[in-house]
Amino acid sequence: MITVTEKAKSRVLDILKAEGYDPSYFVRVAVESGGCSGLTYNLSFDNQEQENDQIFEDKGIKLVLNIKSFLYLSGTELDYSDGLTGKGFVFNNPNASRSCACGESFAV
Repeated sequence: MITVTEKAKSRVLDILKAEGYDPSYFVRVAVESGGCSGLTYNLSFDNQEQENDQIFEDKGIKLVLNIKSFLYLSGTELDYSDGLTGKGFVFNNPNASRSCACGESFAV
């Protein structure tokens, strides 16, 4: 399961509204090869579910992951930071054994 903090929920809703997405859109969360630690996080908005997608909903936010990404992200919390050191979504991933200094890539 993937969970969403209140700050992340608020930011997702703000983006959906600002970009004019209709209610059929959801957040697609993925893990891809790359980055200095080997794997990177990818967030996008989508409205087409794929075969074998894993679907979760937390705080009214629908999250969809492919099965490979789910294996790396099970138990992860999606947060949003708007602090002085940078703004953006943050993945609190208990499966990551290490991550890079910028927090955009990780290893398991």
